[in-house]
Amino acid sequence: MSAVRFVPANLVLATIGLALATFMQVLDTTIANVALTSITGNLGASSEQGTWVITSFAVCNAIALPLTGWMARRVGEVRLFIGSVCLFMFTSFLCGIATSLPELVFFRALQGFVAGPLYPIAQTLLIAIYPAARRGMALSLLAMVAVVAPILGPISGGWLTDNYSWPWIFFINLPIGLFAVLVVWSQLRNRPEDTEKKPIDYVGLALLVLGVGLLQVVLDKGNDLDWFESEFIIYSAAVAVIALISMVIWEMTEEHPVINLRLFRHRNFTFGTIVLVLGYSAFFGLNLLLPVWLQTRMGYTAVWAGLAAAPIGIIPVILSPIVGRFGYKVDMRLLTSIAFLAMSLSSFGRAEFSLDVDYYHIAMIQLGMGLGVALFFMPATTILLSSLSPREIADGSGLATFLRVLGGSFASSLTTWWWHRQAAIEHALLTENITPYSPETRHYLDLLGGPTLQNYGRIEQLIEAQAYMISTVDYFALLGWIFLALMAAVWFAKPPFMSGGKASK
Repeated sequence: MSAVRFVPANLVLATIGLALATFMQVLDTTIANVALTSITGNLGASSEQGTWVITSFAVCNAIALPLTGWMARRVGEVRLFIGSVCLFMFTSFLCGIATSLPELVFFRALQGFVAGPLYPIAQTLLIAIYPAARRGMALSLLAMVAVVAPILGPISGGWLTDNYSWPWIFFINLPIGLFAVLVVWSQLRNRPEDTEKKPIDYVGLALLVLGVGLLQVVLDKGNDLDWFESEFIIYSAAVAVIALISMVIWEMTEEHPVINLRLFRHRNFTFGTIVLVLGYSAFFGLNLLLPVWLQTRMGYTAVWAGLAAAPIGIIPVILSPIVGRFGYKVDMRLLTSIAFLAMSLSSFGRAEFSLDVDYYHIAMIQLGMGLGVALFFMPATTILLSSLSPREIADGSGLATFLRVLGGSFASSLTTWWWHRQAAIEHALLTENITPYSPETRHYLDLLGGPTLQNYGRIEQLIEAQAYMISTVDYFALLGWIFLALMAAVWFAKPPFMSGGKASK
């Protein structure tokens, strides 16, 4: 990379183009979730088969992320970004015209793979074109995209499906992608880039595909197949673990590794990545459970559940540019600690929910958590990139994003498993003293009109609702303590914290 920093003719326009393409890609991680019923009904598939529309994208996206640095060195960062956006548009079109579920799953897999480099390369290019003092603003913009896009995904997906048809959740990418390509190419096509044709690490690549692919399938399908009660899950998990351990050993000794695990020799990259992955996983689990609970236990529609969760993006939209502009004047560890404190307090606030909680109260708690989100992503990303050289940034960003996505997958599976398991335990505890002969039960049945099967069913529904309510608030409280613990972890990083600079190792 040239020693002289390349500055595009219009920095704002270049930023908008990079951010729009990233927004489009992040949006697609959740936009199809609420359209699965329409998709499976239209294509003549079962709801269980329909989940592969989500899984195929996630698996291939996770595989592509660690390859970002290697691909960027082969073809150049700008060309990789432009090529990824063009291929993303093409595969989105293929998804929209799919006539069967196998076709759609295959095209979604391709879409997920070509989307892999978009976020880390956008991050790398923004750091490259912004002066050191303003890089925080660029990272804040991407952080805002990472927060707002997944929230808008279900809302926009539901609206497009209800008012048009499910293919439009994919066709909507075409005008956005075309605009992003034209803008980024016009602004960055003259940026000088050094490429190198290093040998392909075929062994590392094969182990990566096998290990990450099977691990993602295990995480996505584990709940549906009752985890280790399924032979498929057992064998898949065993092969994934063996492949991943073998990959780590191989990559640490390979001269030209496909994944640069040596980046963990940097203290700030190690602790910054730990904080980013664990913080994002807790954030992801919380914002996964909330809309599921609202829809399945509180009677909210998908759109209203999305609207209840949406206020979390308001403060980041307002505050992110300010944090990006002035945040570098403050210790990044302090900003991250304040973020975790805000997230913790909002989690404990959710732990006070009951079956009587109203929309306004839920939305206000979400609004408050937005403060933590606004102060989390940019400082954490700045810390992990601070000790990397410019040539290591694409590798580091890709690896950190890969681990963040994988952490989100773990959080998704563990959250669902924990929620249902704890609800079953609470249900058993609540029913211990509820028998047809207890005075309290008989009194309540009398209030309902007598000991009929219908009234027994109403009692069972009430017990189940309470069991899931207890499980929900317990999970929120657990996340509150996790966020508090992460406040301490971030202080293991050492200043200075300048993105793309060279901090202490």
